[in-house]
Amino acid sequence: MDFDRSLQELLARPNVAKNLSRAQLIRDVMTHKEAVVCSSGALATWTPRESTGRSPKDTVIVRRASSEAEIDWDSPNNNPIGEDTFDRILDDAFATLRGKRRLYEIDRVVGADSAYALPIKLVTDRALTSLFADNMFRAVPTDVGRSIFAKRPFRLIALPYDKLDPKHYEGRLRVDPATKKTSTMVIAMDLDRRIGVVYGSAYCGSVKKMVFSVMNYYLPAEGILPLHCSANEGPDRDVALLLGLSGTGKTTLSADPRRALLGDDEHAWSDDGIANFENGCYAKLIDLDAKKEPEIHQAIFHPASPEKHGAIVENAMIYPDGTFDLFDDRLTPNSRGSYPLEFLSNVKASSAGGHPKTILFLTADANGVLPPIARLSKEQAMLWFLMGYTSKLAGTETGIVEPKTTFSRFFGEPFMPRNPDVYARMLGEKLDEHGTDVYLVNTGWSGGPYGEAKRMDITLTRTMVHAALSGELRGVKYEDDTLFHVSIPRTCPGVSADVLHPRKSWKDPAAYDLRAAKLASEFSAHFDKAYGNKGIDAAVAKQCPGK
Repeated sequence: MDFDRSLQELLARPNVAKNLSRAQLIRDVMTHKEAVVCSSGALATWTPRESTGRSPKDTVIVRRASSEAEIDWDSPNNNPIGEDTFDRILDDAFATLRGKRRLYEIDRVVGADSAYALPIKLVTDRALTSLFADNMFRAVPTDVGRSIFAKRPFRLIALPYDKLDPKHYEGRLRVDPATKKTSTMVIAMDLDRRIGVVYGSAYCGSVKKMVFSVMNYYLPAEGILPLHCSANEGPDRDVALLLGLSGTGKTTLSADPRRALLGDDEHAWSDDGIANFENGCYAKLIDLDAKKEPEIHQAIFHPASPEKHGAIVENAMIYPDGTFDLFDDRLTPNSRGSYPLEFLSNVKASSAGGHPKTILFLTADANGVLPPIARLSKEQAMLWFLMGYTSKLAGTETGIVEPKTTFSRFFGEPFMPRNPDVYARMLGEKLDEHGTDVYLVNTGWSGGPYGEAKRMDITLTRTMVHAALSGELRGVKYEDDTLFHVSIPRTCPGVSADVLHPRKSWKDPAAYDLRAAKLASEFSAHFDKAYGNKGIDAAVAKQCPGK
């Protein structure tokens, strides 16, 4: 189909609201009952159960001869579909859009550095989806014309509450094991034509993560390293990056009152330094404690009139008086809050900074065998970057009930479509060039595995993170862990030596040894399966636990 002509004709219709103000979008959300106003003035919304998290198996990429060699089709998250299937989805999307009483067009960019800001045009039938885009994506800068993507925008159609006709896609899309029928949901990307469609997924994160996935594909071709990370800057303008999957504490730890926040989820590392992709934050709300995480809590639940607020509370338990119980996970443990960065008290307005002085890899180890903090060499950093080990926490994806050991390359496998050697090599080159310190931080369990021990206290983790960022860990002595190939500090200000070495925190050292050996063997097996034929440098491969 001629997508550009079809889109132009659709957007010429009189029922299309173009780039409404934030206040008007909020009014439309309330008028059309797409959300309710809670006691603070924020907007509360709830999605169908199948849309309470991402749906990786319904997230697909068009496989084309022009780009297929650039994508790692062995990755379980790079699900291919045919060109004709994508065109069929587009035809259905346009037919559905033409039947809507109202549509919204919103233009934004992804990328705080206008040199490579990616223009995004979102078309949807939902004011709430448009408001989410206003929260999460950036206003078009006046100098967008200097962007390398100025003439290569990405266009996204979002139909969150409509469903595909399963009979129309038999043999083309996956069969949903719950219904035994072809899925009615798809999150589809055509990277060559620069088009995306979110159809049937009301989870706001589907829009956000699609846009960031395409950015993670486009940037390496321009010599820019994309990173699934948060970033902040100290008073001396020292930039720190925190990489980690959802639920590892990335958003929480980056919101540090002593450091200005650049962003909490996606950044790019160019020759000029670090720049945030986004305009806002999309924080997990389950068990959010106002005392332990005051910045995030205040950003979402500060009192304001609805038209000046616009924070979106997604899938959290609410009482009749408009207050929330953030400890109630009966609908989903993946309740979320979307809000602009400006709602935080200490942010850097430009969302950009210099080259990072420190990088932290965050992992929530449910085995309880990794140290709470460890130093990594360049090759070790590349290895742990490749592996992206953590324990996937409940609620991040549909069907995850309790922590599950997982390896997610680059701490964001579903969002990194290219071949793995590309991202790993670029990181190694950056570390060499800028002398960046890299640490592994375990925000998971200590003294035993999940179900037997407690998770590391966030205040203790903050103490270790501060020691790393302040440079206090540079001068201490280290002990090499020959099983996991990391260096464990013998001392850390404010932290007991027994806590620093996980084996000493277990009541039964022999049980620790067995559990650690099992995890190391899982590392080795996964590396061989995922990267055995991917051209990974031998010096990096030998740093894999179990090798």
